Amino acid sequence: MTKADLIEAMAAKSGLTKADSSRALEAFMSTVAETLKKGEKITLTGFGTFGTSKRAARNGRNPRTGEVVKIAARTSVSFKAGSKLKESVN
Repeated sequence: MTKADLIEAMAAKSGLTKADSSRALEAFMSTVAETLKKGEKITLTGFGTFGTSKRAARNGRNPRTGEVVKIAARTSVSFKAGSKLKESVN
């Protein structure tokens, strides 16, 4: 499903226009990004939890040459599905 497909499905289920659904989705995505950038978690009960985790710097290997390369520390985004979402998928 693409973003356009998601907007269309949201509009059909909510009765909103596609433009309103698009604005709602954009607002949701930007709010999630801003909240995660602050280091906070977002919990949508039954759906899941968005969060971040810090990854330490480490050494890796270039598979082509076998040379050791440094992999920088970074923050990664995670999503853990909630129980209702898991049940609805099975």
